[in-house]
Amino acid sequence: MGSKLKEFINLEKVLEYVEKRRHDDGGYCFVSQLSDTNINDTYYAVKIYTLLGMEVPEKEKTIEFLYNSAQMQTAAVGVAMAIEALAILGAKDLAREKLELLFKKYNPVEGKFAVGLGGSEEFGTATPLEATYWASKAMESVDYRPSQEMKERIMEFIMQYKMGDGFGVEHPTTTMTYQALYSLNFLGQKIDTRHFELCEVCGDWGGFTEVPNSLPPYIEPTFYALRGLQMLGKRATCIRRHIKFIKALQNPNGGFRRSYELGISNFQNTYRALASLDVLVRWL
Repeated sequence: MGSKLKEFINLEKVLEYVEKRRHDDGGYCFVSQLSDTNINDTYYAVKIYTLLGMEVPEKEKTIEFLYNSAQMQTAAVGVAMAIEALAILGAKDLAREKLELLFKKYNPVEGKFAVGLGGSEEFGTATPLEATYWASKAMESVDYRPSQEMKERIMEFIMQYKMGDGFGVEHPTTTMTYQALYSLNFLGQKIDTRHFELCEVCGDWGGFTEVPNSLPPYIEPTFYALRGLQMLGKRATCIRRHIKFIKALQNPNGGFRRSYELGISNFQNTYRALASLDVLVRWL
């Protein structure tokens, strides 16, 4: 798929951006001058290389970094990210070892849903469904099947945040709706929604928003909405407009920012831009 993406963005600059931020310990840091390597950036580096069909450079170092970085002081989201990245890199046995650590922080049977433990992967504060989403991804990556009791507790927790046609706290959002639907789907429960369609922005803007009838669009709701539509067997309406939106987010350093206005590149935005574009070009 990498060759297809080359038609729309500067893929060489993307790879240069990521590679420059790899450090000797096998980890990555989106600020190239800093050696503050971390699970989040390393996870997204692994996802970027995988999306593009490429081997992660010095893979064994990255495996060691991820395994050693997931510790008791690491937030549940970070542990889950490390597990998924280890599984992607072919180290499933090491990833499964870290499940024990994850379940010390995320234990639905004991009513522990990692809420309020920090470590938000999102821009701003963590949503209540964030740790559940990442825990679901981690469990799925190592083929772990939760017990019936765990399934029921997780589904009950998720459904607390059902609001009309979506999921949220004060109102339904694209992020929480996708996180809920992904987790429920993992547990074997499918729910339909029109929320993603209602947040699509066409016209001069393109992209998707967190809530209907709002501006501006951002890369994170665009990523989640496209993933959500794909999961539901639906398609976006303004495909070329969304591609144009994503193209406009690439910075001169090769990375991507989150909106027209906010200009800092990071690995999270870069992966989401590439993954969103990957979905869109398949629909052309």
